[in-house]
Amino acid sequence: MTMLLLRRTVQTAVRTKHCRSFSASQTHLNERKGLVLGVFEKEGGLHLTEAAAGFDQTLSGKLSELLKISGPALKTGKSRIFYGIHKDFPCVAVVGLGKPSAGVCGSENWDTSKENIRQAVSAGCRLLQDLEVKHVEVDGCGDAQSAAEGAALGLFQYDQLKSKKKTKVTTQLYRSADSVGWQKGVVYAEGQNLARLLMEAPANHITPTAFANTIEEKLALHAERVTINKRSQAWIEEQQMGAFLSVSKGSEEPPVFLELHYNGSPDSKQAPLLLVGKGITFDSGGISLKPSPSMDAMRADMGGAATVCASIVTAAALKLPVNIIGLAPLCENMPSGKATKPGDVVTARNGKTIQVDNTDAEGRLVLADALCYGHTFNPRAIVNVATLTGAMDVALGSAATGVFTNSDWLWEQLHKASVVTGDRVWRMPLFQHYTRQVTDSQLADLNNIGKYSRSGGACTAAAFLREFVTAPHWAHLDIAGVMSNKDEVPYLRKGMSGRPTRTLVEFAAGLAHDG
Repeated sequence: MTMLLLRRTVQTAVRTKHCRSFSASQTHLNERKGLVLGVFEKEGGLHLTEAAAGFDQTLSGKLSELLKISGPALKTGKSRIFYGIHKDFPCVAVVGLGKPSAGVCGSENWDTSKENIRQAVSAGCRLLQDLEVKHVEVDGCGDAQSAAEGAALGLFQYDQLKSKKKTKVTTQLYRSADSVGWQKGVVYAEGQNLARLLMEAPANHITPTAFANTIEEKLALHAERVTINKRSQAWIEEQQMGAFLSVSKGSEEPPVFLELHYNGSPDSKQAPLLLVGKGITFDSGGISLKPSPSMDAMRADMGGAATVCASIVTAAALKLPVNIIGLAPLCENMPSGKATKPGDVVTARNGKTIQVDNTDAEGRLVLADALCYGHTFNPRAIVNVATLTGAMDVALGSAATGVFTNSDWLWEQLHKASVVTGDRVWRMPLFQHYTRQVTDSQLADLNNIGKYSRSGGACTAAAFLREFVTAPHWAHLDIAGVMSNKDEVPYLRKGMSGRPTRTLVEFAAGLAHDG
């Protein structure tokens, strides 16, 4: 009878998810601490992590007992909360980590163990955040970096412009020696959250000038390693970037060509990694106007620039021993009496002429001039990132970033990094078949859309960009499909995703390690 009453009490507490208050004092409520602990699946039950087992031992096995009687075994990413079982932690969330030896999955192209930890820790932290717990200690779950990423990514919420905000939660590692891994995970996640912040903010708040100023502020802490140039329209005109200017001319907001130099390598002569990000801070489509439904999401059409710049901020915070140059052509694409018209011909920095048959295919135009300029730095590799085509979203959805590259070596480096981060990439074709469709133009050297219109749209866009590349190691990342998150990535809330910032950082770290 006693055991039956205990079971009912626990089940009621778990289902209601309301934390018991041990004091009427509001101060006491504000000082509540939460704890997130992990459990693995095993045959016939659960296997506690090292930290969870230690916690359970201090309670003489009470946690294990409660887990057994409170319901079925916890599945991956699921959570259960217990109240009042420890004097220091009024609320304890226990999360399911899946199988302990999951590891890298060849068919999924990621490390399942790492993804399970991110998902589980995120779920536990959010559960405690909903209970207005302001400080949470987190079990490292055997991989403190992944745990930190799950916590920081899962708790992020863009509510800067709302009067009612989510509870701000601070997190720290619980009972683990891997503080270095934890801190690394925090920095990786903060980098992605910076990209999310820039992408989510409304376009009247993040103009080209405001974007450049925000990145300058973020890099101020690393001034000894970073040089920032905010190039004006006059400089853009001097560089004869006619393709870029053809996009910006319809807007009242002046364009900015943001140039970042991170000098992390001890060898100042080391060839840099060049990252180029499309920076359309709002894309109306121009004269080829987009449909009004969902046009508001085009505030995030600068996702390429956001992820590139955020990855450089992160590289600087990590003090990666590698040289990186970041380029972000920033402007709006707007209709007006000054805007480029369908059928107009413009001249890019390298002298190639482009027939602009669709002003909504503007990202490739701003990238063309940026890629031409980037070659002047003799980079070891070039990676451009852009929310370039709706066709990429149709092809891969939000599962992975599409990668078009002329380099097997570069593909292998990007793929290896994505397996670690769980923010996956997938290689796409770069055939001459697509090149012929953009070089067959009635009025100019190139057309900014393929001759067969929508067929293979992501591939013809990549083929267009290739016409402005002479480097042997170049990759184009089309991130249109991963720009936002509904519920596909469980440790990201609904909204702009900031993907694939962590993969770019891991890629740069790999280059630094390999020299």
